[in-house]
Amino acid sequence: MSSSPEYDATTPLARELADLTRRRLALSTDPLPAPDHTRVITVSNQKGGVGKTTTTVNLAAALARSSAKVLVIDLDPQGNASTAIGVEHRAETASVYDVIVGDGAMADVVQQSPEFPTLFCVPATIHLAGAEIELVSLVAREQRLRTALDAYLSETEAAGERFDYVFIDCPPSLGLLTINAFVAAQEVLIPIQCEYYALEGLSQLLRNIQLIEKHLNPKLAVSSILLTMYDGRTNLAQQVVADVREHFPKEALKTLIPRSVRISEAPGYGQTVISYDTNSPGSLSYLEAAAELARRGAPQ
Repeated sequence: MSSSPEYDATTPLARELADLTRRRLALSTDPLPAPDHTRVITVSNQKGGVGKTTTTVNLAAALARSSAKVLVIDLDPQGNASTAIGVEHRAETASVYDVIVGDGAMADVVQQSPEFPTLFCVPATIHLAGAEIELVSLVAREQRLRTALDAYLSETEAAGERFDYVFIDCPPSLGLLTINAFVAAQEVLIPIQCEYYALEGLSQLLRNIQLIEKHLNPKLAVSSILLTMYDGRTNLAQQVVADVREHFPKEALKTLIPRSVRISEAPGYGQTVISYDTNSPGSLSYLEAAAELARRGAPQ
């Protein structure tokens, strides 16, 4: 007599469960290496809706879950990264605005996330919406975030509390806030969605990064490209993956982030998917992407 479908190891569900179990086991048995210096990574794509903020907060949470000390800087006036990490960002909250426009110390605005003890955030408030205009008249307007971040990282390192990673979440446009993020970072991570027009605007973004590298930040490099919203059932998604890997063989991460209801739901609960549903396919994918990022190390 044949076994019932739910116990049949050859069914798609059984294969998926076996695969998820194998992936969880691999993540739990292989500790991540700590970087030898603080890696400052700007997550950027001028095209909206690509999973930029989602990628920022979930990679940060995944690394914090492995005991890395991680700081997220929310430079998007919408404050979605602050929401997802569960930190306060009402209008009266001390925020990144006070740092880059008001000359405040970053140490005074950093908040600890309730998700993980090693996850911290510099929140964004609605005041950041006017920062683009206010920055225009300020001295060293492109370098204000870097100056504040460098000072804060020096303080924490001197106190024996060095950060392993800093992730900067940008607005989906190339204004002074995004330029500040590029100038403050050594690496750029670009999320690309596996959909129509995925590569649209990417060449312009790369040109802009090259200009920043040439004129403002010679240490800047595109270190990683992460493919998001992947649906393996469609030929289109598979074609986008093939195209990106052909054009960017070194930068493209092997990990693919699937379309996932759990990933979309998590921010509504003030959480990342890493803590909202740790064992979901979306969470596992971000944990794997974070592990890949950690093992690759910073570009030489």
